[in-house]
Amino acid sequence: MEEKRALVEGTIVEMGLQDCADTVIGNWHLRGVSGGEKRRVSIALEILMRPRLLFLDEPTSGLDSFKTVMAVLSEEFDFTVVLCDSNSFNAAWAGEGRSNCDRFDPSAKQRGLRAFDRLFLLSGGKTVYFGQASEACEFFAQAGFPCPPLRNPSDHFLRCINADFDKVKATLKGSMKMRFERPDDPLERTTTSEAIRRLISYYQRSQYYFVARQKVDEMARVKGTLLDAGGSQASFGMQAFTLTKRSFVNMSRDFGYYWLRLVIYIVVTVCIGSIYLNVGTKYSSILARGACASFIFGFVTFMSIGGFPSFVEDMKVFQRERMNGHYGVLAFVISNTLSAMPFLILITLLSGTLCYFMVHLHPGFTHYLFFVLCLYASVTVVESLMMAIASIIPNFLMGIIIGAGIQGIFMLVSGYFRLPHDIPKPFWRYPMSYISFHYWALQGQYQNDLVGLVFDNQDDELPKIPGEYILENVFQIDVSRSKWLDLSVLFSMIVIYRLLFFAMIKVSEDVTPWVRGYIARRRVQHKRRAAELAMVRTPSLRGYVVDAAELPADHP
Repeated sequence: MEEKRALVEGTIVEMGLQDCADTVIGNWHLRGVSGGEKRRVSIALEILMRPRLLFLDEPTSGLDSFKTVMAVLSEEFDFTVVLCDSNSFNAAWAGEGRSNCDRFDPSAKQRGLRAFDRLFLLSGGKTVYFGQASEACEFFAQAGFPCPPLRNPSDHFLRCINADFDKVKATLKGSMKMRFERPDDPLERTTTSEAIRRLISYYQRSQYYFVARQKVDEMARVKGTLLDAGGSQASFGMQAFTLTKRSFVNMSRDFGYYWLRLVIYIVVTVCIGSIYLNVGTKYSSILARGACASFIFGFVTFMSIGGFPSFVEDMKVFQRERMNGHYGVLAFVISNTLSAMPFLILITLLSGTLCYFMVHLHPGFTHYLFFVLCLYASVTVVESLMMAIASIIPNFLMGIIIGAGIQGIFMLVSGYFRLPHDIPKPFWRYPMSYISFHYWALQGQYQNDLVGLVFDNQDDELPKIPGEYILENVFQIDVSRSKWLDLSVLFSMIVIYRLLFFAMIKVSEDVTPWVRGYIARRRVQHKRRAAELAMVRTPSLRGYVVDAAELPADHP
């Protein structure tokens, strides 16, 4: 443990994060670290595991590039770093905090050269140069594009292989901002497209190309895996415990998802309680109790889809950490379930208690316990369903729309808006009503609330109506089935949706790379076929058509 703490503290110091080490990251309502510090934290998380290969995509955007890049490229780290954007490349090469400078310091150049072992330049998917970084200037000079004096070599390389600079040059010339040309700049006498073509052609005839091809062929002949899969060294129990603790802390800090939702639940249930206050056992109370239960287990549970954005953020963090091998899918699913339990219990206990005693539902501790457990199970089912959707739908709006649509269908077949015997049997009653958790929640709550009660009839002279008669003849519920069976079905749905969540993540991990590879192969094949057709296509006769007005008068 001491070694781990020392590693963490050392990484914090190396990335210059010691001043904000005890500051929260922050979110939409909680001010935390700055944008630059967030980027350095992200890089520090990757460095912490000491990976063999580290890809950095625009690590210097929005922060001091010198501090970040030089910390990452420090000689203390024994791994390969790949910078995937031009700004980071410029900053690391120059060894300074600015990428565009009027003067070029030779000592800074040497510091930048030491930061790189090899340099790989691409243009339009084709290799322009791949070799020692210290030999890149010589390569460009031999190809006919020497770096002019007082120019950063990284700027010169990018100027040679990025065709967008042609548009910039044309704009500057047209706007009189570029009044003279540099005689020592070879790019002033040619276009970038022509420079790219000449550089690619020269590279394919150079020794760098043959050395790279030889290395690739040697690697292709190696059998087995070149690198171990790696992964976390922690036990499954430690992974689940750490993830549960972290998730619980993050949830407790998320005011918008849990604490605000708790306030909304309490407000809504107080409104329900005030509308159905002391509903009683009058004849009109029969439908009032049914409507109250339908609203509670329909709309109140429906509000749980509002947590979908938080689920999507959790999935983004999981996918990044999962790719790094920090923990497994099962540990994540279990920790996500356990960390949410205290908050969901608190929400359902407070809101359910207020609603139960304000409405004066069926008295008795077992009836109260069943009502709270049924409400908790319903809310948890919705949370599990939305987590399963978040595993395959990363878009906030699409996920909420899909979740709301599924919830709406489930409510339609719950047995309130259309009685169970009246629901069309093909598809809607079998199997949709049995898949709907609303159906089981209402069936159980109706029994929990009405069994044992006696209601007034329309006329005082008529006999009173027992609750069992109402269940069988009004709500069409089988009273021979225990309400606890309905509750057990709800809890089994929680397990099923969590297993579905687990299965979707596993399938996504295996299927997504295959689908992306298949799409990439299809695109390559399509481009190859298009190129072959272009080569064998019949030449157009358009070039041979002559305007009659241009022919001489004596032409036949």
